[in-house]
Amino acid sequence: MKKQIIDFRIIDRKMLAGDRYALLKLVVADGSQLPEGIRAGQFAQVDAGCKGVMLRRPISINKIDYATGELWLLVRDAGRGTHAITRLSEGDMLNMVLPLGNTFSYPAAGSKVLLVGGGVGVAPMLQLGIELKAMGTDPVFLLGARSQTDLLELDEFSRTGKVHVTTEDGSMGVRGFVTDHPAMNERYDMVYCCGPAPMMKSVARSARKSGSACEVSLENMMACGLGACLCCVEKTVKGNVCVCTEGPVFNIDQLTWN
Repeated sequence: MKKQIIDFRIIDRKMLAGDRYALLKLVVADGSQLPEGIRAGQFAQVDAGCKGVMLRRPISINKIDYATGELWLLVRDAGRGTHAITRLSEGDMLNMVLPLGNTFSYPAAGSKVLLVGGGVGVAPMLQLGIELKAMGTDPVFLLGARSQTDLLELDEFSRTGKVHVTTEDGSMGVRGFVTDHPAMNERYDMVYCCGPAPMMKSVARSARKSGSACEVSLENMMACGLGACLCCVEKTVKGNVCVCTEGPVFNIDQLTWN
């Protein structure tokens, strides 16, 4: 799909989890249509518009609604660039390069699927769940966080499918990590996952143990988003590849994880 550089306008901004995350709702600034064919798993390279920050920041597509013309980004305040993005206001502009990266695969309609997200890794799981539901598959979500206050977009996930929750402090759902939830012991046609690398590797081990196919969306550091800087290289069974161009979505059989 052809990459485009587009100015977006923020029409709504909501701070979440103690102001550590911002949910930004955007429309194309000139009133034109959203680029066609954007799918779950893809991301945008966002210009932070911040003095001293030269590189764009890679942000997963959280939700895209062609009927309303809205594109949502869920942004974690993790550094100077993302801090500037999270502190923008309604009416402010964001320049983005999109769509970048590959997408999750679709199972057959009616397949048994589990979508696992941790931290800001829940972002692509929402759009994926929406797409799966539209194709006749009922998504089941498993969302993990440190505490109840760190769980993100629960209302949106609940409107899309069944939601399981784990928290490390036990303040909501099952105490522990996502792999401590009984749902991880079942066999699925596909397990999808995005979050911190240790979490994804643990989910991958659980999926292999249960005989479930599994795809993960890697969160390697991406500086350029075009495969030129080599910051996001990941070792695979076919050699080293750039996550920003060959991923970010990989079947775990492609990776060298044990």
